[in-house]
Amino acid sequence: MNNKTLLALLLISAGAFASNLSYEQAKARADHDEASLSASQTGALIQSQGTASGASFSKCPPATPRPDLSPFTVVMELDASGKVVRTWLKGSSAIAVCFNGEMSHKSLFKPPKVPFYTSFEMSWQGA
Repeated sequence: MNNKTLLALLLISAGAFASNLSYEQAKARADHDEASLSASQTGALIQSQGTASGASFSKCPPATPRPDLSPFTVVMELDASGKVVRTWLKGSSAIAVCFNGEMSHKSLFKPPKVPFYTSFEMSWQGA
């Protein structure tokens, strides 16, 4: 087996492994990846998350006068350009499900490595 074939098999295996991550594994990777960022990279990530989440929340109005405001977390895997290529959701409220769907089409900052995992945790004050 030559080096190119071996490299291709390793990349395919890594991709298959990543696609089988549980929420807990993806969240642990997000915590690790976020902790590895420099201060300026962290600022860029937070700014891009703010922009993307604001646009996402604007498309996810409460379905009832008293919506379920349970906390939720969305973990996102980013590609080299910062596009979200996969999400994991912890939470099941209508707002959480809508937000997850909206974020799955967004782009965030250009990450320093690929794959890069990040998370958005939402809890409502006074809920």
